[in-house]
Amino acid sequence: MTELIVSNIEIKRIGLTEGHLVAGLFNQYRIFYNQFSDIGMAKAFIDERLQQNESVVFLAIDADNQQAIGFTQLYPKYSSVRLSKNWILNDLYVDADYRKQGIGEKLIKTAMEFAKTTGATFVQLETAVDNYTAQHLYESIGFVKQANDEDFFLYKIVLNS
Repeated sequence: MTELIVSNIEIKRIGLTEGHLVAGLFNQYRIFYNQFSDIGMAKAFIDERLQQNESVVFLAIDADNQQAIGFTQLYPKYSSVRLSKNWILNDLYVDADYRKQGIGEKLIKTAMEFAKTTGATFVQLETAVDNYTAQHLYESIGFVKQANDEDFFLYKIVLNS
């Protein structure tokens, strides 16, 4: 694996008709979690989430060559007691050649800023119990481990308005 150094990263929220921009990365993300490769199904899933307004996707782009290099996908989570919409950061993936350059952190922080603009009080996420790199990243940002089962840890960060 060749590690590329990227100094010019753009993060953009993709629109309703831009699912194709993230489909390849989403397919790789699913493969990372031991799912079968199917780029068509990956694109269809992202397209449907966007068109049904069921998720928000941020895409990291290497601005020098306009290559998509990472993404995060958020799903809304509603709280009746708090009378608020919060967010589940469900998917985070950075292409293997671009890892350890702060791209994942930049995607998470963009997602957190977005969540704040919607009045959210927290963002939560889960990661595999053996994904030590992700756990370290989340904890360094301020996420706090809430619970776990055999396979996943649940993390949450309270947002300051």
